[in-house]
Amino acid sequence: MVTEIIRYKVAQEKSEDFVKAYTAASKYLDSSEHCLAYNVIQGIEEPENFIVQIMWDSVTGHEQGFRKEPGFMEFFKEVKPFFDDIQEMKHYQEHLKSI
Repeated sequence: MVTEIIRYKVAQEKSEDFVKAYTAASKYLDSSEHCLAYNVIQGIEEPENFIVQIMWDSVTGHEQGFRKEPGFMEFFKEVKPFFDDIQEMKHYQEHLKSI
């Protein structure tokens, strides 16, 4: 399993639309055999900061699997308005977990 971390800086007036976009896009993540879980979290001290975590079966499953599925284009259409708000988008490997 790998975790994709996407850090966003979203203007406060767009934050409700951001959450709505990911809520709409989540059905495409749910339908992918490569997506294991996901969450969207918002900063408290700095509410313009959002982090999206998507757990994939592998980097290949994300990039060669999900991105070639029919739902990917619909997923991307939902979140594309916030593409310029991305500060980081990378894959990470877990080494320690207490949950």
